This record gives sequence, structure tokens and C-alpha cells, in this order.
Amino acid sequence: MLDDAMSKIILTCAVTGSIHTPSMSPYLPWKPADIAEQSVEAARAGATILHLHARDPGNGRPSAAPEHFAQFLPRIARECDAVINISTGGSAIMALEERLRPALRFCPEMCSLNMGSMNFALYPMAEKPRDWLFDWEEPFLRGTDDLVFKNTPRDIAGILTRLGQERGARFEFECYDVGHLYMLRHFADRGLARPPYFIQFVFGVLGGMGPDPETLDHLIMLADKLFGADYLFSVLAAGRHQMPMAARAAERGGHVRVGLEDNLMIARGQLAGSNAEQVRHIREIVEGMGRDVATPAEARAMLGLKGADKLAV
Repeated sequence: MLDDAMSKIILTCAVTGSIHTPSMSPYLPWKPADIAEQSVEAARAGATILHLHARDPGNGRPSAAPEHFAQFLPRIARECDAVINISTGGSAIMALEERLRPALRFCPEMCSLNMGSMNFALYPMAEKPRDWLFDWEEPFLRGTDDLVFKNTPRDIAGILTRLGQERGARFEFECYDVGHLYMLRHFADRGLARPPYFIQFVFGVLGGMGPDPETLDHLIMLADKLFGADYLFSVLAAGRHQMPMAARAAERGGHVRVGLEDNLMIARGQLAGSNAEQVRHIREIVEGMGRDVATPAEARAMLGLKGADKLAV
């Protein structure tokens, strides 16, 4: 793990994602103006990196259409200095080329990259009684009992080449299971991934790793073995495990990710009113440990990013 990990902590905010649906919270941003506003507010609250997805502005359905990203990216870039990270995951039901369209169009400093194919099961979320706002929501969730999120070695190599080597993006390497770390090592050995590696351990998605602190400890041990001093790690955990696992990551010298993409709550039984509310909460926790939140400029230096001026908006 990089030596400077214990001093500055990178705080990522995942603003909307493609998992939660509009009926689940009135505070989930899905209209472009709301995504922009909540992103800027999260940055002002201390978010170093903004992990961004788009939604169809008519019905809140996950979208990878560049024209939907174009409705909020310019304002975010204009009104804050946070690192913009565009998802290449899009939604697990999207084909690869569809998922890549926004990152290929806007050439961000960072992109997320899932390091393997997996079951991506959201169907238990459809069991809670609710009044659905849109007719796509319930079938979307229920259909994930037969969903494989495809990220083959060929897919990963193509993303690393087209976005990394050709467009200069760095990656948030999303590892949902132990084998994903070995896949990253494979691409490092092939010369397609280069240090410093920013590894995002993902816990709590049904089909991936459960949110167990012991699993995090094991992953850190493996990452030390596989990458030595050439990596930084961050942690996101879905639902109620978000804050405890983030705190555990901070204690272990890692970095943290929060946001309404991963968890709609701020406390048991209480919806978070905004992404910024979660950012402020985790910032209070990590600063109480003596960790200082990295500025976007510090994160750019730590991760070797190409600079905000390279964003094509």
C-alpha cells in the first residue's frame, strides 16, 4: 500500500448509480439538474471524487446516453474542482458498447472498471411493498434473478486500451470478489494496467462479497502480496453496512466511498436527504480518526491523473 495512504484520505461520492429506483427515495437524484446540484453540494461538503452515472430525465431509468450526461457534466465541471469519474459499468443490463459511450465521448480523468463477470442480483429489493412511480422499476429489479453482469477479460482489455492507453484515463478498479484482484494483477502483468492502482473493494451486492470486516482484512493482505507499495484501496458497502465498512477502511489506512448509489439511508430507518449529508457524516468520522480528507489537487497527484482541463465538455 502506498506510504501516503495514512495521511490523506480520498473521499468518493457515488451520486446516483443504476441500482436504486426513483420510488425508493424522493432524495435520489435522477433529473439532470438534481444530479448536478447534488454533485456540486457533495464536492463542497468534501467529496474528492464524484462517481457519476446518468438517468433518463423522463422516467429515472439508468442511461448511458451521452446526451443525458451532457445535461449535467458541464455544470459540475464549472462549479467545482472534484475529480469526475464516469462509470463504465452503466447498468448491468446494458451491452458493453452502450456502457462505454459516455466515457469515450467525454474523456474523463477517471473511469470505474468492474474486474470480472458476476451475478448481480437486485431482486430482493422488489419485495418491499411500495407504490411504484414508473412501470419499469419493478420488472427491472425482479429480472435480476437471471442476470450475469458481463465483464470478460476481452471486455476489460478493451476498456483499458480504449480509455486508458488511448485517452489517458485512470481507473477505479472495482473488485467484487477475491478473484478480481488476481484479474487486476493479470492485466498489470500484461502492461495494460499501470500503478498506482486505485482498488475499490465492493461489499454487499448479492453475487459478490458480503460486508465482513474479516474479508476486508484478507483482501488487504492479498493486495499487499500482489501489488506491494503500488496501490491504494477504497471501500464501498451497500445499504446499512456503508458507514461501518467505510470506517473500517479508514482505520486500516484506506479510502472511502459513500453516496446514494450505494445506500439511501443516513441512519436506521432514516433516508439520507442528499449525497452531501452522507459526505459530511463520513468526513466527521474519518477526521475524528485524525485523517485529513484529500483535496482534488492532492488526489490528482496521488493517483497520477491527467487533469480536469482534459475533460471534453
